[in-house]
Amino acid sequence: MDGPLLAIAVEPAPFDPLHSLAAWHTTLAAALGDLPAAESHFIGRVRPTAAGGEALTALELEHYPGMTEAQLHSLASAAAARHGATAVLVRHRVGRVLPGESIVLVAVAANRRGPALRCCQELLEALKHEAPFWKREWLAAGRSSWVQGNTPL
Repeated sequence: MDGPLLAIAVEPAPFDPLHSLAAWHTTLAAALGDLPAAESHFIGRVRPTAAGGEALTALELEHYPGMTEAQLHSLASAAAARHGATAVLVRHRVGRVLPGESIVLVAVAANRRGPALRCCQELLEALKHEAPFWKREWLAAGRSSWVQGNTPL
């Protein structure tokens, strides 16, 4: 195998992160012959309140097709190389995402827990700050506004 196995997807429809992980495990086992010893996962869901504290009815994510996938692939590849990860899975929603729905899944497999954990966190932060997504909050009051910047850790 040359380099880490990368699975990157930008999703317009809801997805079940646990089902996605199970399918990824099947793919990894087939490609590698066995699963790596360590994994780190992050599942992010849309909060029920906007940054200002008002009730949120939806979060809308826009992206530039093709460019976004290429950037996600680049970020995942670079983080995996820095940490010696065996495989990386990234699934990220676009379109209208409702409170409680999964918006992102990041999974990293490595031979040790340290590289898996560090790679997962680094990649998640890179997605928050470097991936080309534009977010719009739709409020229960009927107003909407574009999100300026990112949420803190």
